[in-house]
Amino acid sequence: MELNGIEIEDTYAEAFDMQVARILMTAETASWAKTCAQSAAGFATSIIECKVEAGIDRFIPKTETPDKRPGITLLFAALKSKDLAKQLRKRTGQCILTCPTSAVFNALDNAEEWVDVGDQLRYFGDGFEDRKRIGDKLLLWRIPVIEGEFVIEEKFGIKKGVGGGNLILMGKTQKSTLKATEAAVNAIYEVDGCVAPFPGGICRSGSQVGSKYDFLKASTNVKLCPTLREQIPDSLVPPNVNSVLEIVLNGMSKNAVQDGMRAALHAAAKVPGLVRVTAANFGGKLGQHKLHLKAIID
Repeated sequence: MELNGIEIEDTYAEAFDMQVARILMTAETASWAKTCAQSAAGFATSIIECKVEAGIDRFIPKTETPDKRPGITLLFAALKSKDLAKQLRKRTGQCILTCPTSAVFNALDNAEEWVDVGDQLRYFGDGFEDRKRIGDKLLLWRIPVIEGEFVIEEKFGIKKGVGGGNLILMGKTQKSTLKATEAAVNAIYEVDGCVAPFPGGICRSGSQVGSKYDFLKASTNVKLCPTLREQIPDSLVPPNVNSVLEIVLNGMSKNAVQDGMRAALHAAAKVPGLVRVTAANFGGKLGQHKLHLKAIID
């Protein structure tokens, strides 16, 4: 199977049900909104150690935000809603409340569960916090801070989403592989409700389950390491491939993840030097969703 002359392996990415939340952060300028979003999404690449996965979803123009200021939506994902709620409170309190000129709102309309975030952080106001309603939907807390005031919606929504969609890109050189993967990630940014949580949307350390060391849950995927191609009998790295990068995708739904993978595939396939694209799975034994690359391209 080929796309623009690039080999696409007839396989699938194995994805999982996750609990997801989406929030909207605004600030006085687009630059500060981005700073706030990057801080809140820090150390959130994998639930293995970070307990939550997060990424920038969309840049929102000021004409579409509740306070008419530039905004960014962030998508958070965890296996359990109680873990996600804990991370939302921590990251909002430590990374968004502290960011100059910031405000934060729920950006998930079809929530299946609601968690107190603003209603918990309001106590930072030391008794001077003020509750405010705007229209029929927005219930906000205004919390005094030394810069002015911090505005936060009282509750954030959580619903079932999908995580663990993935693509593995193989290229002739490190430079060409990185360029193709960057193009893929930029395409994902254009898909609503889908994020790539690793640094810059890219993971260089694709992993395998388990290790020769008993105390490790995961270790480097030796079958995909170009430097080990001649040392192991079952290497998956073709002779003309010298660099491999992975993209992991989380989304508000299975369709959102598939749309992100489709956009990424078509964007990457336009970059010279890309040789092959495949995906990681566990034989269908762990994840609830099989995202077949052939079906996604078609």
